[in-house]
Amino acid sequence: MRELLTIAHIETDFPTKFGIPRQSGLTDFESRIVFEPEYRNADALRGLEGFSHIWLLWDFSEAHREGEGWSPTVRPPRLGGNKRMGVWATRSPFRPNHIGLSSVRLINISPNTPEGPVLEVSGADLMDGTPILDIKPYIPYCDAHPEASGGFTTNAGDFLLKVDFPAVVDALWEIGYQGEFTLEACGYGVVSDHLLLGALGKIRVSVHEILDDDHHLGCLRLCGACR
Repeated sequence: MRELLTIAHIETDFPTKFGIPRQSGLTDFESRIVFEPEYRNADALRGLEGFSHIWLLWDFSEAHREGEGWSPTVRPPRLGGNKRMGVWATRSPFRPNHIGLSSVRLINISPNTPEGPVLEVSGADLMDGTPILDIKPYIPYCDAHPEASGGFTTNAGDFLLKVDFPAVVDALWEIGYQGEFTLEACGYGVVSDHLLLGALGKIRVSVHEILDDDHHLGCLRLCGACR
């Protein structure tokens, strides 16, 4: 079998797997698809401007485990991680071929950038730097199936979590802050060694078990939430 080639990489606001949407289309985060040098040919995009959505086939590059076999069953997060399903009935990254599939909205095509042609998309569920294996247009008359059944995902609402962001996160988002701060300083308790990707995924909040005075003062200076 011929080796799969990486044609592009995607640039997203998700530097790690934490906080990435579990499926494409659930958010409107914007991303950029930058082609590898050998595929930076605008002719390859001819006609794509007429489509509103595209399919991305990509590599679960962070799920590769050298020497490990595959498991016929996995624990879907959608079921709370407490029940096993067949790997073919899930979209788990842990499968014989680590290939992902996402449907995203095509926002813009920039044919002449310093990086060659660039696609701007929204709704991607990929980590920053994920290798893109192929791009195909989403064709409504054959790709959309309104009558389709969703299997075990249909009744999984009980496992959906509601997240309330504290006012301090909103305040930091408004000023475009991208540093670290503690929530303990603002009276929201402590979560050890946890990364919270909040405020539309644009800032990373580092929560520490031990309150650091510098972080406390920094929070006071930034938003006054601890006064």
